[in-house]
Amino acid sequence: MTRRSGTQQYPDVEPDLPPRSRGVIALLEENCTVCMLCARECPDWCIYIDSHKEEVVVPGAARARQRNVLDKFDIDFSLCMYCGICVEVCPFDALYWSPEFEYAEYDIRDLLHDKDHLGQWMATVPPPPAHDPNGEPSKEEATAARKAAGGPATTRVRPQRPTGPADPSPPTRADT
Repeated sequence: MTRRSGTQQYPDVEPDLPPRSRGVIALLEENCTVCMLCARECPDWCIYIDSHKEEVVVPGAARARQRNVLDKFDIDFSLCMYCGICVEVCPFDALYWSPEFEYAEYDIRDLLHDKDHLGQWMATVPPPPAHDPNGEPSKEEATAARKAAGGPATTRVRPQRPTGPADPSPPTRADT
């Protein structure tokens, strides 16, 4: 309130965005297993996925395996409310937030982006922040360190069940 407000000349001067800001959703197609979690959890139903099954012959296996192949992955950004639920529920890290925000269209029908267009946004996704060196290591790192040191892979101890009654039952009327 004590200083003048300054207007940024947007097209000429790039805005200074905060790190990890949300712009558009990017797709890493290689990681998508067509589990459909993102489409089911989307509150706006703006994600459209189509796939087919393909047989994969594994040498030494008794029978051929099947895997899902992604045919269509579309996000309708005219419906999307940018809540990020799809990015959070993806168990295979196929969806990411890209800081790109300049994808305006003259026609609302052009806001339906297919998997090729979503894949192009992956080049703009920033790397994840570095881990805190003073923080606790992840479970995977701790397990790998224990295995490398020759210690047991798990240190969880199960509680033992009592084999018999701890206290004899009090006498009943029939006993007296």
